[in-house]
Amino acid sequence: MSEFSAPPLGAELQGTLAFLRAAESLKYMTRTSWTSDGRQETVAAHTWRLCLMALVLAPHFPGIDVSKLLRICLVHDLGEAISGDISAALQATMPHKAAQERADLVQLVEPLPDAVRADLVALWDEYDAAASPEAKLAKGLDKLETILQHNQGVMPAGFDFLFNLEYGAAYTRDHPVLVALRHVMDAETQQRADEQTAREPHHPEGS
Repeated sequence: MSEFSAPPLGAELQGTLAFLRAAESLKYMTRTSWTSDGRQETVAAHTWRLCLMALVLAPHFPGIDVSKLLRICLVHDLGEAISGDISAALQATMPHKAAQERADLVQLVEPLPDAVRADLVALWDEYDAAASPEAKLAKGLDKLETILQHNQGVMPAGFDFLFNLEYGAAYTRDHPVLVALRHVMDAETQQRADEQTAREPHHPEGS
């Protein structure tokens, strides 16, 4: 044991720990997606692979601030730590979804130091408005990661794969790499839908 006693945590570090403890719920908040071994995916798992996608595809995005892109990816679903994820299919029926998620984010980051809190909320606002090249790219990658997981996962009976053929299309058509990835994923989506129809001829009930 160290001969030196640790100094008491200051208010800023205590607040940071409180935020990190609250954000832990993203490790168990689930999404309407399943992994390849049949487990329901968590928000944290989705965010991790989204960041990984951004990192490994970064060489294809000249002129993009990769650090900023990764920061946006990290915060884009932070608000879901409080109210959880809402599937894309249901979002159209919830016009106040973005406002609720922002309010949840503001509540979540309340314990953080002022500058850090303001930075995280600003990054989320930038993402929500697609207000920069990095935010637009993050939105496109977010849609692609979701589709990739749906195509890779053990999805439940009646899952509406065909929904993904239009999902997020507006955010994946402006960069050649995203277009190329989307082309492959759309073909996989159609294959999953065809396989499902062969197994479940009375499909679908929707996702």
